[in-house]
Amino acid sequence: MRAIELAEHGGPEVLRVVEVEAPEPGPGQVSIDVAYAGVNFADLKARAEGYRVQALPYRPGLEVSGRVRALGAGVTGLAVGQEVTALTGGGAYAEVAVAEAATVFPLPAGIDLRTAATLPTVLPTAQALVHAVGRLRRGETVLVHGAAGGVGTAVGRLAKAAGAGAVYGTVSSAAKAAYAREHGYDEVFAGDFERDPGALEKAVRTVTGDRGVDLVLDPVGGETLKGSLASLAVFGRLVSYGNASSAEPWRVGQPELYPKGVTVSGFSILLLAQTAPDALRALAEDAFTKVADGTVVLPVTAEFPLAEAAEAHRLMGSRTSTGKLLLKVA
Repeated sequence: MRAIELAEHGGPEVLRVVEVEAPEPGPGQVSIDVAYAGVNFADLKARAEGYRVQALPYRPGLEVSGRVRALGAGVTGLAVGQEVTALTGGGAYAEVAVAEAATVFPLPAGIDLRTAATLPTVLPTAQALVHAVGRLRRGETVLVHGAAGGVGTAVGRLAKAAGAGAVYGTVSSAAKAAYAREHGYDEVFAGDFERDPGALEKAVRTVTGDRGVDLVLDPVGGETLKGSLASLAVFGRLVSYGNASSAEPWRVGQPELYPKGVTVSGFSILLLAQTAPDALRALAEDAFTKVADGTVVLPVTAEFPLAEAAEAHRLMGSRTSTGKLLLKVA
């Protein structure tokens, strides 16, 4: 089979097409003939920095849609040939991928394979950020970093559906701001808030009449996380769900939390898949219904053949992309 592999860390050019044996599922696993693979920022960090890469060579990719190829020992509730979408631990950029059965989901009614490839990481993450971890209540205000990305697009619509009083977002350009406003955002701030976190707090305080926001969702980390914390209202909540800045982890303690009674929490769908697969499954099932009933629309804004995975990485790395990027495999 064909797969995308990297033998060293670096730019998109290190991604190479290789011919390898198709993997077989072990106990509790499922192999999938891949139709589409999703492209995520975590894939770029794996390629460039070794994020979650245990050894080289490495095959990137965390989510697929396709048809069940084979079932490992002990797997029930799935059938060979069944259309599914799945979260993988890696190796999704390939014609055949393997996933734990707990993270393989039959396609919801009315969802095709192309749409299904956008679901496994983005939708459960957005569902968790708004509801399970962020616990957004009707009338509350929320600030979302990366509002024009895949998770940001879904969060904007989920927050509106949950009755948010106002949904604010940050993006890197005016074009992205226009896109985010089409997906539920009331106000979008364009700028580089990693370099100027004070500007973020000022923008939020201005638009909220100095109150701040009830919930901030931050995949950036570093200085942006500091600006996010400063932008919270009394009893506000911040959810950290990534470190796109690649900055050193920032520690939060009593001096930051006590004065306004704020809360900082975290979320990682990949770690949840390892530690609490039943919780992930419940999240995913709830999230997928929001796509099936039209609450969430996650546009595929660019699609590349498997052999052009490097081009997909270049586009996402340019910070000009919006929505979801896919690799068409078969």
